[in-house]
Amino acid sequence: MGTSTVLGTRALNRATLARQLLLDRAELPALDAVAHLGGLQAQEPQEPFVGLWSRLSAFDPSALSDLLTGRKVVRTHLMRRTVHLVTADDVLAWRGRHTAMLRQRVLGTYRRELSGVDLDELAAAGRAVMADGEPRTMTELARAVTGRWPEPGPRPLGEMLIAALVPMAQLPPRGLWRTRAGVRNVMLADWLGREVDPPAENGSDPVGQALVLRYLAAFGPAASADLRAWCGLAGLPAAITAVRARGELVAFRDERGRELLDLPGAPRPDPDTPAPVRFLPAFDNAVLGYHDRGRIIDDAHRGLSVAGERVVLVDGRVAATWTVAKDDTVTVTPLHGLSRADRTSVAEEGQALAAFLSDGDSDRVRITEPGP
Repeated sequence: MGTSTVLGTRALNRATLARQLLLDRAELPALDAVAHLGGLQAQEPQEPFVGLWSRLSAFDPSALSDLLTGRKVVRTHLMRRTVHLVTADDVLAWRGRHTAMLRQRVLGTYRRELSGVDLDELAAAGRAVMADGEPRTMTELARAVTGRWPEPGPRPLGEMLIAALVPMAQLPPRGLWRTRAGVRNVMLADWLGREVDPPAENGSDPVGQALVLRYLAAFGPAASADLRAWCGLAGLPAAITAVRARGELVAFRDERGRELLDLPGAPRPDPDTPAPVRFLPAFDNAVLGYHDRGRIIDDAHRGLSVAGERVVLVDGRVAATWTVAKDDTVTVTPLHGLSRADRTSVAEEGQALAAFLSDGDSDRVRITEPGP
């Protein structure tokens, strides 16, 4: 297939579902799934459990908790300066490539407050405080350095240190199944026993090239703008060019004429492949991992994807939102009318979700009338 081959929206939808493990639940260990997906967005600590439940057969939430306590996966600021759940191997390999982007994103919020602060000096001061290995909240770390930089205030200093300057891990019990806990941070190198990989000295950007391939494996076919929307990094066109020069990519077009890149052997199912109902957690990357999200969500509902709404896929597209009440009832609010067959499928999958979230104590589902 060449650049002239056009992939319609439905073809892209089915490819996304296949790559995201949403077409068929995969028989993968949780660690392999987190690695395949390039991490799970996780600023809401319980959401990754639903994300993996929707993707894996016989998913046991304790398996993910064990990966966190066993230091096989970590919670950390990474793509787009958002908290992600990523494998230890990936965060050590990728974090150095993200540092410049993380700095710029924090400065985008606090440039005025941090205008007189030497960021290298701030990073050194933060590392000196954290060198004792004691977990600290962002506020505790910020207060430890405010004597040297009193003017910015704790919040700008803390966010710059935690999210950008010093690679950190958020410690369990934060992020464990059915556990509510605040954020306590330690340096990644202390938690994982190895320093973050330094950037390549010759400018070849091997991490950027690896991210191109990993992204396409989990999200392709996709445009270069989609790749940047997922990770937030600059400088990736050169990495794409390098990967392309090695013959590792194929190209298509979408219906608007945009070039889409992909891996030659990656799954691109028939557009008529049936797609089961799937319940997605808040901020799921199946939706957020693209600049052009039209393959999975209508433009009219695009705002749901950044507002933290949990969504339901019907025939592969966002068709409803869902919540869960204190009595473990899953309530589904369609965005438009559903057929009787679709309502039945939504109810059945919702019952399974209610049972998962309640450890079998509830299978209650309520489907309301479509929202306005």
